[in-house]
Amino acid sequence: MILESSAIDEAADRISPVAKTTPLQPNERLSRATGADVWLKREDLQGVRSYKIRGAFNFISQLTDDERRHGVICASAGNHGQGVAQSCACLGIRGQVYIPATTPRQKRERIMSLGAGRVELVVAGDTYDEAASAAKIAAFETGAVLVPAFDDLRTVAGQGTVAKELVGQLGRAPDVVMVPVGGGGLLAGCLTWLAEHCPTTRVVGLEPAGAACLIEAVKRGAPCDLPTLESFVDGAAVRRAGDLTFAIASHFKPRLVAVPEGRVCSEMLGLYQVDGIIAEPAGALASAGLAHSEEPDGPYYRPRPGETVVAIVSGGNNDVSRYAEILERSLVHEGRKHYFLVSFPQEPGALRRFLDDVLGPDDDITHFEYTKRSNRELGPALVGIELGDPADYPGLIQRLEDSPIGFETVGADSPFYRFLV
Repeated sequence: MILESSAIDEAADRISPVAKTTPLQPNERLSRATGADVWLKREDLQGVRSYKIRGAFNFISQLTDDERRHGVICASAGNHGQGVAQSCACLGIRGQVYIPATTPRQKRERIMSLGAGRVELVVAGDTYDEAASAAKIAAFETGAVLVPAFDDLRTVAGQGTVAKELVGQLGRAPDVVMVPVGGGGLLAGCLTWLAEHCPTTRVVGLEPAGAACLIEAVKRGAPCDLPTLESFVDGAAVRRAGDLTFAIASHFKPRLVAVPEGRVCSEMLGLYQVDGIIAEPAGALASAGLAHSEEPDGPYYRPRPGETVVAIVSGGNNDVSRYAEILERSLVHEGRKHYFLVSFPQEPGALRRFLDDVLGPDDDITHFEYTKRSNRELGPALVGIELGDPADYPGLIQRLEDSPIGFETVGADSPFYRFLV
């Protein structure tokens, strides 16, 4: 066995002075949508607003006096850095946190606040992996201890305390535990503890579709670098799965699901608007992977009717300024929002005819960019249309084709699309 579940039990005792026992709450919205008995493990309510304090404190608290004198360094997309920062403040240790430039301001400010003057923030690169590379070099040059975000037994043991805690709160073994996956530390810890204490529980790992490094590692038989990385789900946007976490996942063989980023956005909005939960993208990843009973088969986990499912809300460090983009991505994913390049005749009444002949009664124009050119017969306009019913998209296309106005669909591969979304 790579990691003993007893190490997770010991970690639970070790971290108890700093890590909160977070609530386990039944969720009516998801239970109704899936037909299952769905519960949310609210790690977003930790003091650092994510489960990362568990692994960081379990690791740092076991350092020798000599290691503590040299200080610690970590790389983080934001949440691990907050866990390290709070651990440094609690244990009186100096630290540096390396973050990518994409880390939201809200997470940066929280790292500095939680560090209480003991932590320096260093921006290095545009991705987590670039920040991690810089942190490793700095640790080698200074002698500081590198605190892994996921690829160390002490970190994994700390993260695995989430599974021990939720089972104790539920009072029985759940049928399914939905675990978000970045580098795989939380998944590895949960797999290890549940395998011994709840062997009938199925574990499902959820990765962002644009950063599914563990799924790719399983396909290839070893961790590997993803050729491209979608960084929107910043708390889980890791280019390469950990060697240790891959070995543990390969041993236990959980089901792995790649969740589209747009689906994550829709779930974030559901958590916020219905449940009153402010989740970051990675925090909504687990519950976003649940298939709703009325939707067609897709890449999601479809619960059996009535089975008990626990989804881990892993973090709530979301910048409110991101909600405009979250809403946009959600609408596009759900088929409600579409963009077109429309060639309007430069004559009075052209826009009115477009509105009367093309738009359905519940459709709305949400984006319109047009500049009149007096020396041209036609003027192109970039038009965003939000449908009242996503199922009416074929009807919209038919009405556009029947109209005398020329148009082009702006697809996901278009430069215009990347500019808008």
